[in-house]
Amino acid sequence: MTVRDHALLPPEKLRKTTDPAVLGFTTTSNIDCLEGLIGQKRAVKSISFGLAVPAKGYNIFVVGNPGSGRTTYTLKQLQSRAEQETTPEDWVYVYNFADPGRPLAVNLPAGKGKELASRLEDLVEDLKITLNKAFENNQYEDNKATLVKEFQEQVNAFMEELRTWAAEKGFAIKRTPQGFVNIPLVNEQTEDGNTTQREMQQEEFEGLSEERQKELQGNSEQISQRTLETLRKIRDLEKSLKERIKDLEAEICRNAIKPFLQDLGDAFGHEGKIGEWIDDLAEDIIANFSMFIAAARDENAEVDFSRYTVNVFVSNDPEKGAPVVFETNPTYYNMAGKVEYESRQGYLYTDFRRIVAGAMHKANGGYLLLEADDLFRHFMSWDAIKRVLKTGELVIENLGEQLGFVPVSSLRPEPIPLHIKIVIVGTRWIYHLLTIYDPEFPKLFKVKADFDVDMIRSEETERDMARFVAGFVKKENLLPFTNCAVAELTEWASRLAGHQERLSTQFNRIAETIVEASAWTQMDGKDIVQREDVRKAIEEKTFRANLIEERIQRIFEDGTIRIDTEGAIVGQVNGLTVIDMRDHAFGQPVRITANAFMGQEGVVNIEREVKMTGPIHNKGLLTLSSYLGRMYAQDIPLALSARIAFEQTYDGIEGDSASSTELYCLLSALSGVPIRQGIAVTGSVDQFGNIQPIGGANEKIEGFYRYCKARRLTGDQGVLVPVQNVQHLMLHHEVVEAVRNGDFSVWAVSNIGEGIEILTGVPAGTPGDDGEYPEECIHGKVKKRLKEWLKRASSLKKELGETNGGTAAKTSANNEEDAGETTGPQDDNDDTDNVE
Repeated sequence: MTVRDHALLPPEKLRKTTDPAVLGFTTTSNIDCLEGLIGQKRAVKSISFGLAVPAKGYNIFVVGNPGSGRTTYTLKQLQSRAEQETTPEDWVYVYNFADPGRPLAVNLPAGKGKELASRLEDLVEDLKITLNKAFENNQYEDNKATLVKEFQEQVNAFMEELRTWAAEKGFAIKRTPQGFVNIPLVNEQTEDGNTTQREMQQEEFEGLSEERQKELQGNSEQISQRTLETLRKIRDLEKSLKERIKDLEAEICRNAIKPFLQDLGDAFGHEGKIGEWIDDLAEDIIANFSMFIAAARDENAEVDFSRYTVNVFVSNDPEKGAPVVFETNPTYYNMAGKVEYESRQGYLYTDFRRIVAGAMHKANGGYLLLEADDLFRHFMSWDAIKRVLKTGELVIENLGEQLGFVPVSSLRPEPIPLHIKIVIVGTRWIYHLLTIYDPEFPKLFKVKADFDVDMIRSEETERDMARFVAGFVKKENLLPFTNCAVAELTEWASRLAGHQERLSTQFNRIAETIVEASAWTQMDGKDIVQREDVRKAIEEKTFRANLIEERIQRIFEDGTIRIDTEGAIVGQVNGLTVIDMRDHAFGQPVRITANAFMGQEGVVNIEREVKMTGPIHNKGLLTLSSYLGRMYAQDIPLALSARIAFEQTYDGIEGDSASSTELYCLLSALSGVPIRQGIAVTGSVDQFGNIQPIGGANEKIEGFYRYCKARRLTGDQGVLVPVQNVQHLMLHHEVVEAVRNGDFSVWAVSNIGEGIEILTGVPAGTPGDDGEYPEECIHGKVKKRLKEWLKRASSLKKELGETNGGTAAKTSANNEEDAGETTGPQDDNDDTDNVE
């Protein structure tokens, strides 16, 4: 058996199929739905451990690719665990009667927050009626009238005493708008002989002697002083009256509201913070009872009772366990809460009722789930999370206050203590960056739950995949799938994983195929999904995304880009590349050529010289020189110049998957043996000539197959792949069928010798006892060519050396003749120099 036959892969090696009979059902309607997650044992154990550890810092970072089910599973686990836990307390913000700028945070049993808010609303309405009635009571009016009467009697007594004393001094005290005025009195005789007093006129006062005027002024000052003392006593009496009336009103008010506040205390507690606030509430109602009376007597009265309400900041259902919050828009304010403002005539106003809870407040006592991609897009959100996890409390602050240069007066809500477990879902790249650049991250997120990209393919996991299909079909109300359709889906999952023995865990892509297969089945008027419907869904999805691939294919077909698929050419081979458009990846051939000639430059890659290649590709190229040295320069110097080029490529080249291809091309150029153009090559090579695996094997094989099919399938065409990549092959059904029919071939090789023999039909050759290769093998031809070049180079060097030597002798003779014609020291020096 030749190497070509030995390396040829049978159709069974090109795609691992699933036996529908092994699945154990006819349609998905006959099997149970999948519960839980498959293929993620490591992630499942990590999440369970992280949720079970209550210690500080044991938050969870879920690592995995989008579509692996990481978010859905994590959310379900959080909800399942939260249902079994105790519901945390409610939190309300209330008016701080002592310091209105610092609202108080009060904790209540779960569900009591809304109840307190409702009770307070009813309390305000009840107190309007109750207090109005209390102060309309005759007893209140009688008691108040008694107090006022006593006050008036005392005032009258004081004033009567003052007037009598003033009269004795010869003055009358008269009250005017400007205050009390002392007016001197004049005694007069009446007609009946009695004496009366009248007020002295200004003219009469001015007609008095200066001594008499001074006497009256002195008496007036005494009376004014006495009047002030009397007025002071009256003010004290008035103040006392007000206090007595206030005490009376307070007593009436206290008696009126006592039953209501007693009930409030019985419902929510007489002790602790809520008990203290209820006591403060009672005192404030007593101090402001007139508001209730005004509102009761006039429905249109503008009275603000907001201080007697509560802001239900966080409310939890006592029947639902701990809260689970999945915040999809984790801005700073959505995470940490905020104080909202209302614009009134150009001014901003706020109060304790406008304090809004953030996601961390809502998740207090429970779990908060976040997407890392969303989290790190928003300024300060990550800092807020770290601050909460370190301090155990959350202070509500506006970003403008933190970043502004001018302090702005605002509310300072009392911080709320937080006990929360945060779970972040992100990619490996984000996790890696956090571990490098944030030293606090490993301390705060000590549990890593890593979701794998694929899982083992076995009969058990294939049946689990079928149960997943059954559950998804039932959940989305889709058409049932036959066992053959599920088998096709399973094979598709292996193709996504890029491995015959693995199944992809990208369940979102599998689910998309399920939905689309069901849709195509319905459009075809069928009621059950068959294998061909799944294939159609896959093909149609590819068709929607492969416009660029088709355009490149047309360029190949019309000959704009030259690719030979027939015949044999020296120093030319078809390599394979993969173009990844993110939503679609496809392979395409590229023509690689090599020229070799005498020289000392070694192997030079033209793309490298113009800086079109990356470091990995350059590494693969340098490996070629090492291989050539090992194979051919053990007994002779390696003297050659070679140029390798990727023809008609205008973009950068990266990767070493073409290094073996370049080496085959170079060996052909050195040996003069042509390479079959119907065979494309992919694979990396090491310094010893061993072929190493590469990525994108399926896309590369299918890409070259499509090109050969477009030109003409001859039966001699195929692809050479590393033997390690056989396990990765999940080729398209059409390619497998072409191999089965003998129209196309796939070979797997392990070293350069096997590959060059398949490409040229000439054995690579092995060295004999003398260390020399047979002349008719590839290595023998290369070695022979290198020796010829070395011999020719040596001969040319000798010829050039002899020619240079004759020229030097002739020059010396001429100089000697010149020396004979001239004399002098300078001439002697010149002769010496010329001889040298």
